[in-house]
Amino acid sequence: MKNYNQPNTLGRFGDYGGMYVSETLMPLLIDLDQSYQKIQKDKKFQKELKDLFKNYVGRPSALHHAKNLSAYINGPKVYFKRDELNHTGAHKINNCLGQILLAKKMGKTRIIAETGAGQHGVATATVCALFGLPCYIYMGSKDIERQKPNVFRMKLLGANIIPVESGSKSLKDAMNEALRDWIKNVRDTFYIIGSTAGPHPYPKMVRDFQSVIGIEAREQILKIEKKLPDYLIACVGGGSNAMGLFYPFLNDKKVQIIGVEAAGKGPKTNQTAATMTSGTPGILHGSYSYVLQDNDGQIKEAHSISAGLDYPGVGPEHSYLKDIKRAKYYGVTDKEALNAFQLCSKLEGIIPALEPSHALAYLVKAFKNKAKGKTIILNLCGRGDKDLFTAAKAIGFDADE
Repeated sequence: MKNYNQPNTLGRFGDYGGMYVSETLMPLLIDLDQSYQKIQKDKKFQKELKDLFKNYVGRPSALHHAKNLSAYINGPKVYFKRDELNHTGAHKINNCLGQILLAKKMGKTRIIAETGAGQHGVATATVCALFGLPCYIYMGSKDIERQKPNVFRMKLLGANIIPVESGSKSLKDAMNEALRDWIKNVRDTFYIIGSTAGPHPYPKMVRDFQSVIGIEAREQILKIEKKLPDYLIACVGGGSNAMGLFYPFLNDKKVQIIGVEAAGKGPKTNQTAATMTSGTPGILHGSYSYVLQDNDGQIKEAHSISAGLDYPGVGPEHSYLKDIKRAKYYGVTDKEALNAFQLCSKLEGIIPALEPSHALAYLVKAFKNKAKGKTIILNLCGRGDKDLFTAAKAIGFDADE
């Protein structure tokens, strides 16, 4: 692929993307798009963001050669892009810092966000605390129950958490309620979306802020290996960590790109979140992309043990990359992810979040005793502190034994 240049001026990645929103939000999104285009050329803005990445987030994050895991699979040399070492414990802070600086530029005084696993909520609460802005986080009541450590972190940071009881009580429904809030409070409110989903310009904007991951990884791997990686692997829910890693490599056709979705109980069951392998194109949260829907176009409920991947849609750029065959997408079950969660902990001394555990599971399954001499970069986009209770319950771990 040469000179990749997506989306177009209408926010389209091929057929995907766009702005499928109410008339109330259209002028707001156009204003947001124009403001974003301005700050891309604003050297003062970019300098401030770069300084925050370095001195507040702790970037660049390390590129770690996972020697023990590499030896275990007896195949390629595996590197972890360790974004779980970021302040707040995940990649979400990259985008939140970019968006809060933009919100301040636009004169917004109130911040809202949706969250599933809580990592985006924690990152949003963190930047709101840093810049002294009120913060309102919409979170499904099911996710509040299974992500208690992050709920407490958000409250410590001063955020107001609004439980969502509708639908599946998870990420999709939290995003629905956040959009309703935004429609009611367009004058003073800035909506920090954490995923590469949603209406234009969010898929592009989130990708751009997250692309620091891939820019660093590219520079680091060239320094270490003196060549580009053969494969990139990342988990995909809405798609932010994956696009952050993938985007700077899209013009390098020899680099193979793999996205790993949450297949839940299995891709052919009704308890899955594998949008790319089980879904069809449709509209969700203001964007045309692959979604899980029934024959009448009604959005299905998604399922994953990972709250961060429990989403029935995906960012439009991922849909485009799938269709043009620049990236391939596969599903991993809850059970496989749990096994990888434990394996990485024991082999590398790194407890990963359940989200990247899906990518780890695919890596082990697909590359065991294969692709020797090749190199892989896997985006370890979050740490597993938040998932300890969920994993312990699923594994059947008893602390008293």
